[in-house]
Amino acid sequence: MSIASMTQSCGCGVNWLVSREGVADIHSSADGGSVKPKIAVITISDRASRGEYEDRSGPAIEEVLREYIATECDYQRHMVPDEVDQIVGAIVEFSAQGCALICTTGGTGPTLRDVTPEAMAQVCEKMMPGFGELMRTASLAVGVPTAILSRQTAGIIGNSLVVNLPGKPASVKVCLDAIMPAIPYCIDLIGGPYLEGNPEVVQVFRPKKA
Repeated sequence: MSIASMTQSCGCGVNWLVSREGVADIHSSADGGSVKPKIAVITISDRASRGEYEDRSGPAIEEVLREYIATECDYQRHMVPDEVDQIVGAIVEFSAQGCALICTTGGTGPTLRDVTPEAMAQVCEKMMPGFGELMRTASLAVGVPTAILSRQTAGIIGNSLVVNLPGKPASVKVCLDAIMPAIPYCIDLIGGPYLEGNPEVVQVFRPKKA
């Protein structure tokens, strides 16, 4: 996967072109106008990427994020197989586009083909293990004893926060409920755009001075 330019399918029949030279600042466009914050969702699955079953977790993540984030954002979805180089490439490309938040789904279990954490270790400049710890705790609290088998985590690449979410749609909301209050402030701290939460469904935490 080329960093300079590439064309990929977002999993919904639409292709997108990434050009490193054409990436605009995430806060303002080249002509000084405002640009919507960008959020990416990457589904990591051998079978879904081959079209053997429908991707349900990717759309579920986007649906929950749209409900929780009041700021109007540009959402993009993409699909890759369980291959470290392709996962790394997709994360790098979305970060180069200026995505403030990159959510992955799938590939965090203990099987041989679950390699999302290995890709995260290669691409992230800093790891944020507290996100994974809280997501596992939240899943255990709702009666999912196998949550301890999950290796999901989070990390930072440039101005992007990357969060590994579960591969099961039913677990997506449980985990986002737990971590969403901290996500906007984390993005503030790494130089990303200011995201407002929807106070009807989530209480975003920021220190008073923020």
